[in-house]
Amino acid sequence: MFLNKNRLRLIKQVYFICIIFLFGIGGVSAQVVEDLSDDQIQQFIKQAQESGLTEEQLMIAAAAKGFSASDITKFKERMTRLQSDKKGGGNNGNTNVERKYNDSTSVKDKKLLKKDDDEKEVDDDSLVIKRNKYFGLNLFNNKKGSFEPNLRIPTPKNYILGTDDEITIAITGFSTQTYKSKVSPEGTIQVDILSPIYVSGLTIEQARERIINRLKSRFAGLNSNGGGLYVDITLGNIRSISVTVIGQAVQPGTFTVPSLATVFHVLNASGGPSEIGSLRNIEVLRNGKIIRVLDIYDFLLRGDLKDNILLQDQDIIHIPYVDTHITLKGEVRNPKIFEMKKGETFKDILAFAGGFSDLAYTKSISLERTTAIEKKIVTIEQNEIATFTPQKGDIYTIGKILNRFENVVTIKGSVYREGNYELEPNMTVKQLISRAEGLKQDAFKDRILIKRERQNLDPEILALDLNKILKGESEDVSLRLKDTLFIKSYKDLRERLTVSIDGAVNKAGIYEYATNMTVADLVILAGGFSDGASAAKIEIARRIKGDTLGISKEQSIKIQFLDIDRNLQLNTSDKKVTLNPFDKVYVRKLPRYEEQKTVAISGEIFYPGPYALRDKTEKISDLILKAGGTRSEADLGSAKFIRAGKIIGVDLTKVLNDRNDINNLVLNSGDILDIPRKKETVTINGQVYNPTTVPFVPNLKLKDYINLAGGATDSAFVKKTYVKYGNGKFDRTRSFIGIKVYPKIENGSEIFVPVRRKYKWTAAERIAVSSALVSITTILVTVIRLGQ
Repeated sequence: MFLNKNRLRLIKQVYFICIIFLFGIGGVSAQVVEDLSDDQIQQFIKQAQESGLTEEQLMIAAAAKGFSASDITKFKERMTRLQSDKKGGGNNGNTNVERKYNDSTSVKDKKLLKKDDDEKEVDDDSLVIKRNKYFGLNLFNNKKGSFEPNLRIPTPKNYILGTDDEITIAITGFSTQTYKSKVSPEGTIQVDILSPIYVSGLTIEQARERIINRLKSRFAGLNSNGGGLYVDITLGNIRSISVTVIGQAVQPGTFTVPSLATVFHVLNASGGPSEIGSLRNIEVLRNGKIIRVLDIYDFLLRGDLKDNILLQDQDIIHIPYVDTHITLKGEVRNPKIFEMKKGETFKDILAFAGGFSDLAYTKSISLERTTAIEKKIVTIEQNEIATFTPQKGDIYTIGKILNRFENVVTIKGSVYREGNYELEPNMTVKQLISRAEGLKQDAFKDRILIKRERQNLDPEILALDLNKILKGESEDVSLRLKDTLFIKSYKDLRERLTVSIDGAVNKAGIYEYATNMTVADLVILAGGFSDGASAAKIEIARRIKGDTLGISKEQSIKIQFLDIDRNLQLNTSDKKVTLNPFDKVYVRKLPRYEEQKTVAISGEIFYPGPYALRDKTEKISDLILKAGGTRSEADLGSAKFIRAGKIIGVDLTKVLNDRNDINNLVLNSGDILDIPRKKETVTINGQVYNPTTVPFVPNLKLKDYINLAGGATDSAFVKKTYVKYGNGKFDRTRSFIGIKVYPKIENGSEIFVPVRRKYKWTAAERIAVSSALVSITTILVTVIRLGQ
């Protein structure tokens, strides 16, 4: 990320002021610098700014403390980051600074910052969509991409040295020595005791030659090839330069970049040209003169980087207004808005767009052109594409070819190769069939159809006898454009022939009919008999067609019964009765065959668990008897009988006393009987002062239990009190001519006292009743007066 020049200068000044305060603390090391919090460093900055010391004094003080350059560098990095974070949203367009906030930021501030970031992201997305319409601008839309210079490459031979460049001189051989020297503001470097060597403005190769010549006076071994000393001169740390972007950039301004930066690096930092900026005429100015003009299309289309030169300090990149924009729409590979140069034709623009798509209509192109007064439509013929000259604002639309064929006939149906075929001159029906590899054996040749379009595009059907055509008895018919020949098969002209089987077979269903199929064959196809199937009296239901002998007028189907071999062995008797299409076969089960049906019993009995029903007459009392009877602690009154997931209230006491009692239900498969242990409690809920559970006392009545719960509240509706018994039955309080009959309380009962809900009239009802009363009063007064 490149820093704005002014901000870099400010950070540098504050950094030097802070050094003395940071390293003036006894025992502070580089490791401690890393462990310092942001708040501590901010405090150092504040104290340093108040000191008034110069940069030179601060550097001397830091060196006197014995701190290395790496210590100072690490502190400088922390300083730079904190200063950048503090500036936050203060970006004036010259740099890209990431907005951050630390953990001490309030929740409210974080939400506001997040909202701003979200809105900025939406705006950025809209800008990207808009810029994507222009060819080449998406090169600068990728935020994850980077054109930052690679600082690890060998130094280019044409690199120009300048102030703050670091030169490394390594002398090897019988004597070794390494020198690192920065180019001073005066343009010189200092090597050992030699006088300053002027290198500013020289290329690295020129500086190498000059330095070696000066070193020969200090190191005699460098004077000849066999002297035993060798020198290697390389570029170490490079300087920063300032480059200004002006004109129609997304973010024009001055940028501080490494001295190895090229035009593309700075363009990327500025966001690239705007929608009205030129991509093909970007000027690089040095000392007031244009030294290079960059056409980004050269890079986009051919990967040509010849004009992407290295920049120097104070260079200016000028992005002028675009001169000519034209738009390509429709069937091209990359429909965009393109920039034109003088002398380019429509063929060049078509090449920029990747050429026509596969379905493009190339015979002519529609052009919408703006004149001084209005718009007009121009048609460009195919032979004009190479020479046609576009103008500013042109919109070209390339259409799509028609979805039709100029020479096609179609054949469908009972031939070996259905599909579309080329309509050859004077092609006939027989020739088309031959092209389709001939007819299938099941082809229906008595009537074939040709579907044809008339001159007004209305469909027309021609019926032909293919038998006569093939025999030469009828003339072969010539085909026309877009004719469709239909040759049906015998199967196509009849309902699908099937038979079905249902009942005691493993795979009941519908099966395809076959000639000479028997019932035994169909049973085999259906997976054989299921367990319990009867091979006797198999029923065949047959549709009535022509044979109506022995059938009454009211009869709609013919029923036939048949016995077959249970083992499905092949015998001659099978062929006596063959199936017809659409026959339905029913296989019955054996009369007394039935799957086992089970019921379950649980709770306070001697042998709980599932039991099989012996017959269809077994009742609840029989199940209890099978289970060994009930235990002494069983609560018969609370027994639950469950059928199909629902509780049915039965009184087991009556069941066990009288087998013929109506509570002694006949058992069904899946029934469950649960006999719980005696609860010996009664529960009182609802509108009582103390809902509770109390011990069951046989002699107490409903009111007594309500009193044990503190009595009924003021909102209680005692008349509607009801009781739920353990077996799922309910009983409620009844009243007859003022005499109340309360439910009987049994062991395990639950008493519910409901709330009295008073009806409240709405305002509309009150008004209606009041109006009615006033009306009635008025009528009565009127009647009384008339009576007097």
